[in-house]
Amino acid sequence: MLNENIKSLRLSFNLSQVELAAALGVSKQCVSNWENDYIQPSVDMLIKLAKYFNVSTDYLLGLVSESVIDVEGLSEREAAHIKLLVSDLLNR
Repeated sequence: MLNENIKSLRLSFNLSQVELAAALGVSKQCVSNWENDYIQPSVDMLIKLAKYFNVSTDYLLGLVSESVIDVEGLSEREAAHIKLLVSDLLNR
């Protein structure tokens, strides 16, 4: 599940394995190994992945099926705008 979630998020962000690896400071082979379920990311890297993709570690691990958008630091108006955008996308 973790491997599938990493790959799915990478693709949804339209990133290559090389681009994700560069953003996280690891090799392309490391990302490939995660996605092919040969190795698991360390706890530290799991946290980096969650922060990079703005999801919870529980989401990455497949413990919850919904992702959460962190709106911390946004005004109420900005957060409401994000919620409206998500609603619009869900109802297309």
